[in-house]
Amino acid sequence: MLEASFLNLSDRSATDGAVSVWPAWQVRDGGGATAWFGVRLEFGDGARVDALAVVAKGCVSIEDVRAEPALSLDDLAALADWIEVPLSQACGIGNATDGEDGGPGGVRPVWPRGVEGQWLIAQKYRAAQEAGLDPVLAVMSATGHSRRRSLRLIGQARDAGFLTPRRARR
Repeated sequence: MLEASFLNLSDRSATDGAVSVWPAWQVRDGGGATAWFGVRLEFGDGARVDALAVVAKGCVSIEDVRAEPALSLDDLAALADWIEVPLSQACGIGNATDGEDGGPGGVRPVWPRGVEGQWLIAQKYRAAQEAGLDPVLAVMSATGHSRRRSLRLIGQARDAGFLTPRRARR
């Protein structure tokens, strides 16, 4: 049995714990999808945090958190730092909050224009589809553009022949 009354995540180092993320279920509606992911943070001393994350409309939210021992409010805030990167990777949205120097900031990645950019868009789109993730979110993450701009880039990749046509032309 653990002796601590709180988990104290801020006092632990990254090598102390292991984060695992797995898809729980997905609901498709109209033109989009909502996906839930299970997240577990485990430590060698038996401490554990289980969370349920939901991805909808390009946003990741935590719906439920259970911890043994309990989390303080400070621990709850520190939990985001522990699970951000693995959860973002599992959701197919990348780590949008880190700049090239590893610091915070919404720095948009440099994306090539023209045929090379269209080919890369198609690669990201197909990779997300094969992984069972939302391909539009994957393109949004890779390019740093909005949903509307990402859909336009995907359309350009289709027109260039890098992706199959969306519907049969008459």
